[in-house]
Amino acid sequence: MDEKDNSILFTSEDGSEIRFTVISETKLNGKNYVLVTEPDGEEAFILRETGDDDENIVYEMVDDDNEIQAVGEVFDAILEDIDLCM
Repeated sequence: MDEKDNSILFTSEDGSEIRFTVISETKLNGKNYVLVTEPDGEEAFILRETGDDDENIVYEMVDDDNEIQAVGEVFDAILEDIDLCM
């Protein structure tokens, strides 16, 4: 994560890059998660920290429905003023 502008440069499986804005961070069951949004702010995604490559933290998109539900509830409690639709 780039601390200066609070964003993450995410590289998808096809090699395309997306700059996400970090909305919030949390830890659940010993794992670090970030709630991010695309530049247009229309969609939010949960990313899980999976390690680092000695220079950058590595994140992967959470796609398990149960994990999304559990982490989404934590973010919903943290950000009670924001309506999250995941």
